[in-house]
Amino acid sequence: MTIRVSFSGVQKTCLALVAAAGSFIAGVLMPVDPPSEPASVRLTNILKPAVKLDLEFPSVKAIADQRVEQWWDSITQGQDEGKKKQVFSSPASFQGKIVQQAELAGQEKVIALTFDDGPWIDTTEKVLNILKQYQVKATFFWIGKHLKLYPHIAKKVVVQGHAIGNHTWNHPYSLNPSEATKEIEDTATLIYQVTDVKTSLFRPPGGVLNNGLAAYAQQQKYTVMMWSADSRDWNTGTSTSTMIDNVLRNTRSGGIVLLHDGGGNRWQTVEALPVIIAEFKNRGYKFVTVPELLQMEENERKIRAK
Repeated sequence: MTIRVSFSGVQKTCLALVAAAGSFIAGVLMPVDPPSEPASVRLTNILKPAVKLDLEFPSVKAIADQRVEQWWDSITQGQDEGKKKQVFSSPASFQGKIVQQAELAGQEKVIALTFDDGPWIDTTEKVLNILKQYQVKATFFWIGKHLKLYPHIAKKVVVQGHAIGNHTWNHPYSLNPSEATKEIEDTATLIYQVTDVKTSLFRPPGGVLNNGLAAYAQQQKYTVMMWSADSRDWNTGTSTSTMIDNVLRNTRSGGIVLLHDGGGNRWQTVEALPVIIAEFKNRGYKFVTVPELLQMEENERKIRAK
């Protein structure tokens, strides 16, 4: 006796969709090496669960959705892997050195904007929006305890293509050698855990170079990044117009600008930033990250050496 299974028009359509999805998934996930079994057998194995469940439950769409979701996870996982393990390093000639600005002889005018003490609630994202609007890449020096509080903001900084530096865990000014080691290493570890980023850029809190932090950083081949133009936005008594003037008046090509996106209410920094960027662009300046700036000087050195 032959048992006939009757399918409605809707069920036939669903089965057709599942078959198409199964064929597509099989093609995407097919290994490079020759399969150990015929494609028709493998495709049948994929479709069997869907057909069986369709006979028992009217939820073929759920099975199709699951197959597509599995395929999408495999694609996005590959993309995530590609984003991991970014390294912001300095050229060999700058490793273990203290740098205030790049010495550039070329005619191209370039500067690097840097932001300290983040990531910070509200302010960092406002800074990111301004940088995105003006198509500017910057360098952010993070404090470990702030990164621990706002990892989601830190991830946005990295996703948008900005460079990262280490700015200690607690922003201390006075400490002993073992504390200096912990301040830098704990922050470096968390930066990697949160964003998969490794960096050889270090900025000492307050620019202090004699409390053990800079010495340890140099031993570990970090480039100790200072600045050539201080906006003084860290001082609550500095007006927005004074911040702008401090930056514009003290910056030349190869300069490194000190700003803050964290550590307090930085609304004046947010207010000054678009004016600073627009004016420098009017003057013909290009904005680069600190690693890019150092590489430009390194390239010029190599050209002169030849």
